[in-house]
Amino acid sequence: MAAAELPALATEVPALATERRFAQRLRMGGAGPCALWQDGDSGPGNAWKPSGSWTGATGCSRCPAAAWPCPCWRRSCPSSACPRRCPVSCSGSRLAQPAGCEPRRCLSPEPRGTALPQDAVPSRAARRLSPARRLLQELRRLLPAGWPPELERDLPHAWQRHGDLLLLGEDSFSGPAWERLGPELWETVASALGARRVARRGRVMPDGMRTPSVTLLLGQHGWVEHVDNGIRYTFDVTKCMFSPGNITEKLRVASLPCSGEVVVDLYAGIGYFTLPFLVHAGAAFVHACEWNSHAVEALHRSLVLNGVRERCRIHSGDSRQLQLRDVADRVSLGLLPSSEEGWPVACRVLKKDTGGVLHIHQNVAARPAQAAVLLPERGSAEAASSAGEAPCPPEHGGQEAPGARLRPEWQRWAAATAARIQGLLAELHGRPWRCSVLHIEAVKSYAPHVHHLVLDLKCQPVPPV
Repeated sequence: MAAAELPALATEVPALATERRFAQRLRMGGAGPCALWQDGDSGPGNAWKPSGSWTGATGCSRCPAAAWPCPCWRRSCPSSACPRRCPVSCSGSRLAQPAGCEPRRCLSPEPRGTALPQDAVPSRAARRLSPARRLLQELRRLLPAGWPPELERDLPHAWQRHGDLLLLGEDSFSGPAWERLGPELWETVASALGARRVARRGRVMPDGMRTPSVTLLLGQHGWVEHVDNGIRYTFDVTKCMFSPGNITEKLRVASLPCSGEVVVDLYAGIGYFTLPFLVHAGAAFVHACEWNSHAVEALHRSLVLNGVRERCRIHSGDSRQLQLRDVADRVSLGLLPSSEEGWPVACRVLKKDTGGVLHIHQNVAARPAQAAVLLPERGSAEAASSAGEAPCPPEHGGQEAPGARLRPEWQRWAAATAARIQGLLAELHGRPWRCSVLHIEAVKSYAPHVHHLVLDLKCQPVPPV
């Protein structure tokens, strides 16, 4: 084989190609892969030293009669494995075992052209343990005396990560055996999963504020920072909830054309939608209403973090008592399971001369046996509102294609909500209004056969004839 054919031979031993020194040898000019060790110290500080040149598939120029490959090349007798001198001597058709080499590294001769078997070199990805396996491994070390099967059922299979804080599920480590380990357990969990603080989630309290029941297991405080779509949210996990399931709606809100608008967020929380309106949608100003004092503090901090504090006014307290009137181009009603109590307030804050858009959140049930129906195309007669007006053109960049599938219950809910809002506005202002359904967004499944929906409703006063 000519020297130009050397790369073809190198492909016979792909495992060795992962060795840094072997790759360096292949790049060296004139010295082939069968280069022999020179006499001298082969300690870890020395590199490969060629004492011969490559002339064929299995021979060395120093021993032309050799019919077998050099085992120290094929089986990599590296400096790290042989602390003593590791010369290789070729004698006819046999190879002498180098002094100081492990027997398994110096193989018996094989016929010319036959690749010697090699130990598999696992990839870096194969050697890397998954977080769950790493946690299991560390916990087994913590309990060397025994590992009952019921303990494995208590291990978390998923968790939320907020910076250096892990938020475990409510069923994680619930058995009495774990409680006896005390703080050492949580230090082990944090170390195995690369965190510094650990908390465990409980059930949401039925206090009207959706206050989480979260226990801090390791650490001094529960304040964390979470980044969604380039927006920084900060909150105390033991006092406030963060719902990752609303990410699609937050992204949609961020894409709305709100430039120059005034927005009222009747249920601001920690800023789920207030911040996307300000940071990405281009709202000129947002009135944020929230009655949970812990959420109000989190919202204030997040507004400062994102540099939009001067464009937002926080109204702390019950939004039903809000004194604003005739200010909003857009109102967000993000309360579940229903925001119906806020509908009269939303109607009051809408601009009475031009109207605006309401984003109404609701949990809507649908029977599973009911087949989905096609949403009438925008502008068609079937899509007209109860006031007989056709819907306005899409304001969401056309992302909802005509003919999108909606369930009949969803459409009936949207039509009933539009009629109700239209009546409230007419009663409030003493003149007719028209309400048109712009869009129905299915955010997520809230429970079996129950979906979290958002209705975008365009509300405008009917001009006098």
